[in-house]
Formats: sequence, structure tokens, C-alpha cells
Amino acid sequence: MAEIVNLRQVRKRKAKDADEKVAAQNRTLFGRTKAEKKFEAATALKAERFLDQNRLEKPSDDK
Repeated sequence: MAEIVNLRQVRKRKAKDADEKVAAQNRTLFGRTKAEKKFEAATALKAERFLDQNRLEKPSDDK
């Protein structure tokens, strides 16, 4: 005999699996750890400070 299948549950399970697949792809594309974000921010700040300290002409504050 054939197994009885609830089509509503199958449809929901299929949609959930598809959503999980998309979420896994997004995690690999966009996901970064907190340490990676902090390191990137510190590197950018260090580069900005270096450039500001080594300017040939200082920006004037005449407003």
C-alpha cells in the first residue's frame, strides 16, 4: 500500500528547505564574524589617521 502524504505539509517543508538554502548562501556571501568587522574598522581608522597626519597641506578651518 502507498503511504498517505499530507500535501500541505510537503509544500511547507519544501518551502522551508528552499529558504534555508538561500539563507546558507547569504551567510557565506555576507556573513562576517564580529572580530572580522572590528579588525576591518580598526584598519580603516588606522589608515585614516595615517593619511591625516601625513598631509602636505593642513585643511583650513576658516568658516
